[in-house]
Amino acid sequence: MNNMYEYEESLYKQGYNYIGGCDEAGRGPLVGPVVCACVVFPKGYHNDLINDSKKLTEKKREALYDIIIKDSLSYGISIISAKEIDEINILEASRKGMIEAYKKANKKIKIDYLLTDAMKISTLNIPVLDIIKGDAKSVSIAAASILAKVTRDRILYDLDKKYPEYDFKSHKGYPTKKHLELLEKYGVFDEYRKSYKPVKNLIDRGIIR
Repeated sequence: MNNMYEYEESLYKQGYNYIGGCDEAGRGPLVGPVVCACVVFPKGYHNDLINDSKKLTEKKREALYDIIIKDSLSYGISIISAKEIDEINILEASRKGMIEAYKKANKKIKIDYLLTDAMKISTLNIPVLDIIKGDAKSVSIAAASILAKVTRDRILYDLDKKYPEYDFKSHKGYPTKKHLELLEKYGVFDEYRKSYKPVKNLIDRGIIR
């Protein structure tokens, strides 16, 4: 399926009216939270500018963030901290975040079907379909990917202001060569994910801020 509306249109034909799309941003970075979002659009909603957040420029994501919030029937954003990621692991943190984001969106409008980006969720009382590369195949999931990514990037820009020497604004916490060099130089601080191997190795060597 390469049509961004195919899943939603198929579900509308089956009688579902309020379809949520869930995605997360930030599973790979060494620092900061994982952010999850859920978006519900009006039936038949189309916006061909909405795409997988990874395929959009930062400027386009920022513009679409406001459009998605304005056009959606409901949305939810959940932030799961590095501390909690360390406690329950990144997969479970992402799953928990998606469930929380769904619950926030569900307060305003009763979602009757949930689409996720490759995340199995079996604890909800509605049908859930996990779609591999869902953010490139469903407008609802793609919109959630944009809300999650923009929210997480803003958190990293705040962290960059607090710790400018780590250059978070350029690498967003991902384990780039430059980030690893800076981390080795300045040490691990609280917002780092201490269960992630490059961070754990530095803690074991006593390289702590």
